[in-house]
Amino acid sequence: MEKNNPISDLMQESMAKLRELADTNSIVGQPIHTPDGVTLIPISRVSMGMGGGGAIFGKKQNANPEGNLGSGLGVGVHIDPVAFLIVKDGFTRVMPVAAPPMNTVDRVIEMTPEVIDRVTGFIEKQQEKKKAETAEEEC
Repeated sequence: MEKNNPISDLMQESMAKLRELADTNSIVGQPIHTPDGVTLIPISRVSMGMGGGGAIFGKKQNANPEGNLGSGLGVGVHIDPVAFLIVKDGFTRVMPVAAPPMNTVDRVIEMTPEVIDRVTGFIEKQQEKKKAETAEEEC
């Protein structure tokens, strides 16, 4: 079994703090309710990195049996907003925060959900219209 040393203690403590930062509230934020009944839920991308190291030097039998510690540790966290989930009247939409699409394929992919919603709405209206016409003919 490995003996714990100050470097591993430092790394373990830093990792524990990093885990605290990486909870789900960092990625899917708390819902924001507006007075007009719209709920906004922020979505973010979290990137983290950590590196460190060190050495114990200057061990002497009598003066300092544990030696001197020289160590360093670096941690980086980047939280990037990606989108908002918008919930209104039972419908959910995703509104990206990113820059507008750069090419035609990106635009088509981005517009697909909206086009599907519009086509579905059109078909539903046509079906309702047919039902109303059928009901009028039966009377």
